[in-house]
Amino acid sequence: MSSKNKNISKSYWLDSTPGTNYPILKEDFDTDILIVGGGLAGLSCAYLLQKEGFKITVLEADRICQGASGHTTAKITSQHGLIYNKIKNSLGEELAQQYAQANEKAIYEIEKIIRENNIECDYKKQSAYIFTQQDKYINKIEDEVDTASSLGIKASYVDKLPLPLPIKAAVKFDNQAQFHPRKYVLSLAQIMENKVKIFEKSRAVGIEEENNKYIVITEEGYKIRTNKVIIATQYPFYNKQGMYFTRLYPKRSYIIGIYANEKYPGGMYINAEDPTRSLRQQDTKDGELILVVGSNHTTGQSPNTNIHYEELEEFAKHIFTIKDIPYRWSTQDYDTPDGIPYIGYFTSNTPNLYVATGFQKWGMTNSMVAAMIIKDLIVKGESPWQDVYNPSRKNIISSAKSFIIENLKVAEHLIDGKISPLPKEINLNTDEAKVVKIKGERIGAYKDANGKIHLVNTTCTHMGCELNWNSAEKSWDCPCHGSRFTYTGEIIEGPAVKPLKFTDDVNTIEKLLKEDF
Repeated sequence: MSSKNKNISKSYWLDSTPGTNYPILKEDFDTDILIVGGGLAGLSCAYLLQKEGFKITVLEADRICQGASGHTTAKITSQHGLIYNKIKNSLGEELAQQYAQANEKAIYEIEKIIRENNIECDYKKQSAYIFTQQDKYINKIEDEVDTASSLGIKASYVDKLPLPLPIKAAVKFDNQAQFHPRKYVLSLAQIMENKVKIFEKSRAVGIEEENNKYIVITEEGYKIRTNKVIIATQYPFYNKQGMYFTRLYPKRSYIIGIYANEKYPGGMYINAEDPTRSLRQQDTKDGELILVVGSNHTTGQSPNTNIHYEELEEFAKHIFTIKDIPYRWSTQDYDTPDGIPYIGYFTSNTPNLYVATGFQKWGMTNSMVAAMIIKDLIVKGESPWQDVYNPSRKNIISSAKSFIIENLKVAEHLIDGKISPLPKEINLNTDEAKVVKIKGERIGAYKDANGKIHLVNTTCTHMGCELNWNSAEKSWDCPCHGSRFTYTGEIIEGPAVKPLKFTDDVNTIEKLLKEDF
């Protein structure tokens, strides 16, 4: 088994597609609708709305489809864990029906777009399975089969998988699919290039209101005047309304891409219990790449992130004879208290400001659901699925326990990060980081492969939580709201819109150390 990439994080989706080079925003201008976020959700919104005749602009902080959409598992499925019986029991059959119809429609719409535009994106029909190896989940599997079937989904109960994996029970959804997400999204962007303006490396940092219009301000100070704004940034960068920082919880999960001696039997798989384990296959020029996924944890709250890749490798060894592991990467998504995304009006009092977030790691169909709902709200004023996804829904109180627990965790990390004792010495090995105290400040220190030390202020620029080191991705991660920064302080992903204070100047570092020690 090759180990040449053992400690390098690399997404297959990014590695197998060309980069993009859309222009950087360098002027003020007006547009009908501004979409902030150039991932699958943002560009799906752009695609549907430009067909309605609107002048659309997309603003992306980095490169399009390079964030969550470029690090996904890319399952196009309405099977989002054991969700349907949960929604029916907590929110009622009508809202469960809305969720089922929206996601089944999303599968159909994605296939329709691919077919109508002749998009080559490795689209393949698959069955999707949720399985369990524990007796206590058998009844839950049975209930999910019954509920999903009653809602119109082609679901069935099975007690065996095509994989050599012993199980107690499983629910199978037919007519699901998989694809290459970047090939799909980059094709969408090319199809729209004469109708939609796309700007990359143009981070939105603020929103103002003026004369019934919104003004979105970029990091460089440029202003876009627009009638409507869609925030599709995975986590809303706008904090003044909505209280999203209290009801979105960042989670990271891990993926390894393996080549095996055995032929993959087809299908997409995920277990019902913890720890999460998920499988799917992807055709590549080098053969069948099997994606092994799981080991979820709250962002910034794992002391050794490399161990999650090791756990996935051990799991894969029980099913396959591994020849090589050429790819490994991690991804981030956000959970909501009731397990349902927030899609629709940003608040009940913002009829021209929309949001799509909290996809719970099921962003392929939920991105299309977001595009369909928001398009309907803009064009028709209503959507048949708006109630179940409503960001201002009152029935979220049924998940009050998880809401309280998660926010207590945030408070704990916020306070603990400020008072925990720190070493004063910077004694680092190569490729090692630690938090130290210099001149009374918490400073993150990292020594690179050349022996150079990089210092950052570890206070998150979003809401002041203290960052923790992510050894697998070489980043400083926020345990409260999921912002991530490079070891040089640059933003990897929000909600933060400002980088960390940083220095790698040798003289400055030596001066700081002499003054403090």
